[in-house]
Amino acid sequence: MASAPPDRAAPWLGVSAYVLWGLLPLYLKLLKDVPALQVLSHRVVWSLLLLGVIVVALGRLRGIAAAARGRTLLLLVASASLIAVNWLVYIWAVQNGHVLEASLGYFINPLVNVALGVAVLGERVSRVQKVAVAVAAVGVVVMAVAGGGAILISLTLALSFGTYGLIRKVAAIDALGGLTVETLILAPAALAVLGWAALHGQGAWGTDTRLDLLLVLAGAVTAAPLLLFAVAARRMKYTTLGLLQYIAPTLQFAEAVLLFGEPLRWVHLVTFALIWGGCALYASDSLRSARRVPATAS
Repeated sequence: MASAPPDRAAPWLGVSAYVLWGLLPLYLKLLKDVPALQVLSHRVVWSLLLLGVIVVALGRLRGIAAAARGRTLLLLVASASLIAVNWLVYIWAVQNGHVLEASLGYFINPLVNVALGVAVLGERVSRVQKVAVAVAAVGVVVMAVAGGGAILISLTLALSFGTYGLIRKVAAIDALGGLTVETLILAPAALAVLGWAALHGQGAWGTDTRLDLLLVLAGAVTAAPLLLFAVAARRMKYTTLGLLQYIAPTLQFAEAVLLFGEPLRWVHLVTFALIWGGCALYASDSLRSARRVPATAS
């Protein structure tokens, strides 16, 4: 049987998603005077409006409502909480000059996924992948010993997003439906935060037209890469998509050093060298495994 022709557009969709995530600090820096919790709340509210339009336009409302019940709904409550923590910590980190630590968290994330897959799902990994995780773990220990509390940013981002991905993997709902329900779950708290800030004269909304437009843009900035990623994940090899995820933290690292002037200390160099070494081992082993599959299947 002839194999399906490769989808040439799918890799570009994946690249686009990770480039948008990698450039996210540039957008968040424009909102540096808005408290992180309010930025998060605006992301939720405007994302919900955008997703609502997409869901209605695609005629998906009834199907999503039917899927988001019982165990699936409980899983989405958990995943919504995790992504809210992830977003809040990331926004705070960018606004407070910790983009380096944030990028480190997303370099660690793929290896956290491997560890969670083994510990929770019982997945098997190769000896090389075990070594990759161990090398990265040494980097985390170095940062924890020499870097003080900053490693907490990296670990919180890596663990929250890794656990979020694990929950979404087992939740019986597609990407668009899951994201819509998660956003709907977070919306009451987001509206409460914005309402409280407005009543106490601390709300950012309405103080400046340019700022208002940037806050409205939060919906597209949040939803667009997630939807691009969802389409790419369905149309290309997951191994290839996994290798693309290093684009985002690489861009964030470059922005932190070259644009934001964050100090690059020796502990960062040692830690990143170990993390990059672990990621390189993992990526090379994944590529070798992917190349062996067609050979054994033919």
